[in-house]
This record gives sequence, C-alpha cells and structure tokens, in this order.
Amino acid sequence: MQEEVENRTVSLIISGSKFSGRLLKSGISKYLAHRKEVKAQKSRDHPVEHGGRVSMAELQAQKGDLRRLDISDPSIKEFERIARQHEVKYSVYKVGKGKYQVFFKAPSEEAMTAAFEKYSQKKLEKANRPSVLKKLGQFKEMVKHAVVDRTKRKELER
Repeated sequence: MQEEVENRTVSLIISGSKFSGRLLKSGISKYLAHRKEVKAQKSRDHPVEHGGRVSMAELQAQKGDLRRLDISDPSIKEFERIARQHEVKYSVYKVGKGKYQVFFKAPSEEAMTAAFEKYSQKKLEKANRPSVLKKLGQFKEMVKHAVVDRTKRKELER
C-alpha cells in the first residue's frame, strides 16, 4: 500500500517571494500542461491503430492483403463493434439496391477469422431467437385455458 502511494506522489517545486493560492494554481496548471504535452508527444511517436470503418484510400495504403465480401444485409452496425474489438478495418460500398461490397483488412488472419465467426454466431443467435409477440401469444393462450379452482375453503386452525 505504501509503495502505491509513493509511486503516485508528485514533487512540485515553486519558487516565489510570497506563496499564495494564485501561485500554487499557476504552478499546478503549468505542471498539468507539461504532462499533457508529454502525453501528446508519446501519442505522436507511437500512433495507436484501431479497427473499424475507414476510407478505401486508407485501407489500400496499409500493408496486407485486401479481402472482399458481397452482402445483402444492410445491418453493418452490428459488425462495427466486433471489428473494433479484433482491429479489423473495413470499407463499405453500396453496389445496388440492398447489395453491398465490404472490403476488409486485419493485422492477422486469426483476427479476421475470429471477427467473422463472432459476427456469424451473433446473426445465427438473432435468427433463432423467438419473437416476443409469439411468446406473448403463447402466454395468453395458457392463461385462457388455465384451470382455476375458485372454490373457497375455510379451515379452522387450532
């Protein structure tokens, strides 16, 4: 516990003739600006690659082989979350009415297959799921045909 506190401690040396709240505030704001600049410099040196929807030009500029898939399902939003998880980059083009071409690129073959498997599994689960209206209709029928014992019973307790 003590080591965690020591690792999070910041030493800030402020020199001035009279120490006031304004001086402390300006010192802390300069320190925070310095930390922000250091963090920005690190992100410029090592940009983080994320998956998701990108333009076709960006997709072609990257290394790796480009794959194409023809789909007729317009619900590409479901795939977007899965693509970001597996760092798969893709671009969508509308070919005709209800027909799309999707171009893919992934850092590895395993990431691409894992993303496709997860997406297809979600689509199959959604297709096999019974509708809520059908379930409601079944429950209504069960309530209509339920046998209800409406006789009142009086029992004496002793």
